[in-house]
Amino acid sequence: MKTIEIRRHSLRNRALPDLSEEGVALARLVGQEMGKFDRVVTSPLPRAVQTAVAMGYPVDETAELIATYGDSVDLECPWPASFDEYAAASRQNGPTTRYTQRLADFYAQLVESLPEGGAALVVNHGGVVELSAVACLPTADFSTLGDYIDYCEGVRLTWEDGKFIDLQVLRV
Repeated sequence: MKTIEIRRHSLRNRALPDLSEEGVALARLVGQEMGKFDRVVTSPLPRAVQTAVAMGYPVDETAELIATYGDSVDLECPWPASFDEYAAASRQNGPTTRYTQRLADFYAQLVESLPEGGAALVVNHGGVVELSAVACLPTADFSTLGDYIDYCEGVRLTWEDGKFIDLQVLRV
């Protein structure tokens, strides 16, 4: 079994691309309760990288794919949206469908790179977290998972026998 924990970045200073002091403090607090990770991947945007570092994890790599989903996806399902709303958009055979397919490939490659029993931390952005869950478990019932993911919240995905099998929402 392997796991991927996907978290939204912490609070940022709206005037700058960086985390605010409150954001650094929140990320540190959340990081104290997190486990060990074999790989840490973030969006290249400063607030994502800074969140992982404030949580106590050096970043191994950044990935442009998880920085943003683009305007065409936002037109189909404007942020903020619930897991269920993103799941519905992913079934429309439009830009959201194509983006979730790319995310599914990204996460499958990431989890396959982990040792058995391993874990990865991914820090990205609102909307991308929810779409990542939809991409990895497209047939799941998302109606009970609640509203959008807030700062430092996320999901934990479990991988076994070559596929994602479970999803846990991580609220702060």
